[in-house]
Amino acid sequence: MSSSITDVDGILVGHAQNREAGTGCTVILIEKGAIAGVDVRGGAPGTRETDLLDPINMIQKIHAIYLTGGSAFGLEGACGVMHFLEERGVGFDTGSVKVPIVTGAVIFDLNIGDPSIRPDYQMGYQACLNATNKPVTEGSIGAGTGATVGKYYGISQCMKGGIGSASMVIGRLVVGALVVVNSFGDILNPETGEILAGTLNSAKNQYADTNRLLMNNNLCQDSPFLQNTTLGVVATNANLSKVEAKRLSISAHDGFARCISPAHTIYDGDTIFSIATGQIEANINQLNALSVQVMAMAVQRAILKASSLLGIPSYKDFRKKHNF
Repeated sequence: MSSSITDVDGILVGHAQNREAGTGCTVILIEKGAIAGVDVRGGAPGTRETDLLDPINMIQKIHAIYLTGGSAFGLEGACGVMHFLEERGVGFDTGSVKVPIVTGAVIFDLNIGDPSIRPDYQMGYQACLNATNKPVTEGSIGAGTGATVGKYYGISQCMKGGIGSASMVIGRLVVGALVVVNSFGDILNPETGEILAGTLNSAKNQYADTNRLLMNNNLCQDSPFLQNTTLGVVATNANLSKVEAKRLSISAHDGFARCISPAHTIYDGDTIFSIATGQIEANINQLNALSVQVMAMAVQRAILKASSLLGIPSYKDFRKKHNF
């Protein structure tokens, strides 16, 4: 297995991006459809078609999840995803036409690069053309192109975020995760508590420790209220109901909490989607435990695989420069 969300059979992932503009999008395609759920924990979300995932609502299966930069402007790219799927006859059959069910969410990356360039119809369509069941390309790509972390002092003292993916296999059961890490808080190694990336001090040679600053009531008056959000997808080949899929999304947020300090702030729109392709039976409690682990792994991989961009240092370059 490749330790990627694409280890779940039937899931394809594609990226498209504009590195010069510092933005991009990522699509998760499930053309056969899958039961899905969502849980939004952050205080500043930007989402698309999340209400239909409520267990009380009619739609049972989705066909794609679209994750994007560009803030709310980037949601235009979901129309490109819908067109791609419609061309292939994929969607909810209404009788006269099949309507692809595409849900999604945004990160704010308009504070780096060129804010006038955002993911659009063409970029969303291109991400679908690029979709594959091969291991997900990680780091500063797709929706993670303009992702940053540790923004207590704003963009001038933050570090690079990105996309990460991971999976775990127990017998025939597969649980995978994909995450776009663009957090207000720092990213930690949950085993040691060590900061991997986050808010830097004024000299940009040490970590400032966002959680310590907040606990000491060192409130920054210029906090970037709308410049964050971490987006996740947890997927499994298990057979779940919509209620159970919702529970899986809820549990996976513990993976955020293990690695992001602090997580789920009023400045973030932290959102996790869940996908269940229904190929085997599994225990929901086991799935919840595995979802936490794979999500934490994916968050860390997003940081470890990130590359510096537009003057914002990555984990690798920062550690090398300052001899960590």
